[in-house]
Amino acid sequence: MAPRIAPLEPPYAETTQKLFDLVMPDGMEPLALFRTLATNPRVFPRFMRAGVLDRGPVAIRDRELVIHRTTARCGAEYEWGVHVAAFARPLGLGEDWIRATVHADADDPVWTPPQAALVRLCDALHDTQTIPDEVWDELRSHFSEEQIVELIYTAGLYHAVSYLCNGLGLANEPFGERFPD
Repeated sequence: MAPRIAPLEPPYAETTQKLFDLVMPDGMEPLALFRTLATNPRVFPRFMRAGVLDRGPVAIRDRELVIHRTTARCGAEYEWGVHVAAFARPLGLGEDWIRATVHADADDPVWTPPQAALVRLCDALHDTQTIPDEVWDELRSHFSEEQIVELIYTAGLYHAVSYLCNGLGLANEPFGERFPD
């Protein structure tokens, strides 16, 4: 499937290259998502500043669970697959964990209690756009208010990322993984 908007091809404008350099490892071609968004000089810099992939108050494994679950629930295989390859595998998150981000519910034994709370958060936000009191209470028993704000922001941001990936018709990256059966 061809993307709906052709991604930029090199050479890139200096300002665009600087934004790519902020997030891409040396020698790696920028992701199709970034190159496609870069066709819009108003949106691209704003998108690049919105990220939460730096060190913050949320542990990387918890952040990745929110990203994986949100993108899976949105059917955004492109973004889910990038995060499996770039984060889940290097972090040593096993096959059961990866599969569960797509297919398991919050009561699956693969999850620790804090992870189950994160799955409930993602599912509630996806299904109802709010957080029921019982899910909030569960979150509060595992995470600080600062962490909860970042977790909600991450879920919302990756809803937007999923909309972009799906709406733009992005094909999976060559290294990106596919949803498990």
